[in-house]
Parts: sequence; structure tokens; C-alpha cells
Amino acid sequence: MSGILRYGSYVPFYRLDRQAAGIGRGERAIASYDEDAVSMAVEAGRQALGGARPDTLVFATTSPPYAEKLNAAAIAAALDLVPETRSLELGSNSRMGLAGLSLACDLAAAGRTALVCAGDVVIGAPGGARERDGGDAAVAFVTGPGDQAIARVRGSASSTSEVLDVWRTPEERFARQWEERFGIEVLAPVSLDTAKRALAAAGVEPAALARVVLDATNRRDVAEIPRALGLKSEQVLDPLVDSVGRAGVAHAGLLLAQALDTAAPGDLILVLSTADGCDALVLEVTPHIAEGRPQRSVAHWLASKRTDLPYNSYLKWRGILPFEPPRRPDPARPAAPVMKRHQQWKYAFHGSRCQGCGQGHLPPQRVCVKCGAVDRMSDERFADKGCSITTFTLDHLAYSLQPPVISTVVDFACGGRMACELTDAEPKEVRIGDTLEMTFRRFYTGQGVHNYFWKARPVR
Repeated sequence: MSGILRYGSYVPFYRLDRQAAGIGRGERAIASYDEDAVSMAVEAGRQALGGARPDTLVFATTSPPYAEKLNAAAIAAALDLVPETRSLELGSNSRMGLAGLSLACDLAAAGRTALVCAGDVVIGAPGGARERDGGDAAVAFVTGPGDQAIARVRGSASSTSEVLDVWRTPEERFARQWEERFGIEVLAPVSLDTAKRALAAAGVEPAALARVVLDATNRRDVAEIPRALGLKSEQVLDPLVDSVGRAGVAHAGLLLAQALDTAAPGDLILVLSTADGCDALVLEVTPHIAEGRPQRSVAHWLASKRTDLPYNSYLKWRGILPFEPPRRPDPARPAAPVMKRHQQWKYAFHGSRCQGCGQGHLPPQRVCVKCGAVDRMSDERFADKGCSITTFTLDHLAYSLQPPVISTVVDFACGGRMACELTDAEPKEVRIGDTLEMTFRRFYTGQGVHNYFWKARPVR
């Protein structure tokens, strides 16, 4: 038997008010200009790991930063996973988030420990349904043998259907979706059949379910399941349509994380995701549930937000709206040898600490700035350490999609000082002494190469 050992979620800081943008009601979560599917997966993975050391990494996304390069490699490096980690990527379909979790549970049944991350930046044509109903988020799960699981797999079922539902060719920017009624004719009965088979495999009656997660590219594909199974309204989980939007491959997992945040031992949860077929899992929550919960719940991320993002800023961030770039040369491509030599500093955010006096150093140094000791340093990861602003300046000339750049010097409470950028912050509200935390972001893209590094942000 296998199951989920730990989990984590992430919802970006910014929200787009649909009514203010003229595209509907409620809000949709918006990844910042310096976020993508990889950086969000890192944020969710940091919440999920909790000291676990997986031997396999599974990354699912339909919005990969690289079309041909292992995106999971950057995630593994940023999460400081061992080089021997096996990495897999799933994509091309928003059902792959739940499929990745199912695969990771199968690996767990074989004795392996896996980290599955799912993250998506959902982009739609302006004024279209995908722009209105989509959202950006990430989720992560650590899976392993069932004796320590917080939620064990009781049963599962899958189906694959060749249907023209949502599609996009490599050269197209925006995905297209066929008229809803044609997809419903195929995917609605497939979804119901898959749900019934998963419940039968688990030996569970619908009335015994504490929570039901229903996710689909078209909500009408799963709309009849509650009635057909005789479910009560309180059993069906809020799909977060008005607060996040459908977050692509991350959405089914995000709803599952929301269910686990408040689940009690013994609760049975059905999770179903429909897109070109259907995947379904039935999970049973165990007495270990409190041990595997992350520091920040889905509700916490939903409450930590800024809702006044202008619509034209969103379009600029996504490269949809032409705009005058900063009057500076385009950033140069980062050099591969330098990136490799400094990988632990650049991705895992490792500094050094003097073994003589205990002084921290960022970036890592050979000579201690405090006591002058030479080559008496120990390696230390600073990514999860708190820091505060010592001084800052607003740079209106630097290249950025969100000027001005907030350049800061931060002091870490555990020792160490560095200059870095501040993100997810209002320039007028920045003050010396503000408490910050580190976050993994995309600095810039030069000649098709993404330059990732760590920034600071106000504590969320």
C-alpha cells in the first residue's frame, strides 16, 4: 500500500479582478512577471519536502519554460535534491497533474519515495473563456510507502479518450476549445464511469465520502456526477473558480491540498480530473495527517494577495500587449560554465559559515570577513532563513517588466548579508527593517536562456 507523506501548495500574490478587467466576476490568480511554472513548482515543493529526500522527481505542466530542456532539472537544483535523483516530466494535457500523483503513488508501492510537482501559468486569448476561467498555481506531494502516509490510496481508475476538447499546436500561442456540448457527449459519461470504477476498486460507497474533488477542462463534463452518485452538496469541494480560476495541471492537486488542510483521520476523498479522458483516486486520511501538513495552507495563500493588478500589466507580463521596453540593452545570455560552477549558490542558495567565529557569508567565501580565517567554511543553505532590509533603493533605469526595481541589502537573522532584489512588494510601502523571506524567481531571459535566482519578498 502507498500514499501521500507530505504536501504543499502555492498561489501567487497577485490577483486580477475579473470585473475590473471586463472578463467576468471574481478573481483569478496571476503569476508575477518573474514567475513561471518552474519557480511556482519550487515554491510548492519547498512547502512539501519538510526534510524528505525523494529519489524521484515528477514535474507536470502544460506551460514549460523550455520546450526542449529538462525543466525538472532546475526544480531539483533549487530544492537541493541529490544528483542521483531520477527526473520525469509530464505535459500536453491538464490531467497530467493527477496522473503524475498516481504515477508517484505507483512508484511508492514499489518502495520508492517520489516528489511530484505540478505548476501552470494558464494563458488565454484576451476576452476568451480561458483567460476568464484560468488561473496560475502550483502544488506538490511527497509519496512513499503507506505505513507513514497521511493519506493512503484505496483505489484508482483511468480512461483515455480521443476527443477534440482543448488543443494547441506548437506554433500557436493560445489553446482552443471545441464547442462545449460536443465534449460533454463524450467526457461526461467517461467521467462518471471512471468515478464509479475508482469507488468500486476502493470498496467505498459514495455516501461514505467526506470530500469530492471534481476538476475538468469544462465544468459541465463533471456537473452530473454529484447527482448520479447521490452526493450531498457539502461533500463536493469548492472548485475555487472565483478566487483562483482553474490552474491547469495544478488544479486537481490544489483542491486535494485544500481538502487535506482540514481533513480528519478516516476521511475518504475522491479526486477526479477530466481532460482527453479521466483519472480518479480514492484516498483515506490516516492518523498521521497533522504530521504531513505544510506550514501554509491553501486558505493562507488565498488570503495573502494583492487585488489591484491592472489588466494592461497582466497583458504585458504575458507578452500579449506590445509595449515600449526599458531603454537599456537587452540582458545578455547567462554563461553556462559560470552557471554550472555556481550551481549550489545560484539554485540551492547555499552560502558558507565560518567554523571559527560562526559568521555567515553570501555568496560563499573562502576568507571570513569577521575573523579572517581562511578555508575554514562549512556549507549552509540559506533559502529558508529569514532576513530583513538594511537599506534599499528604487532603480527606475534597470531592465524590468515591473519598474522600478527595488534593490535591497538584507541581513539574515542567522548571520550573513547580501544585495538582492525585492519582489511582490509595493515600492512606496518598503521600509528599512521590514521582515523578508527568500523566493525562487526568474530574473530575466537572455537569448532564449532563462536566468533563475533568488529574490526576497515580504513574508506572506
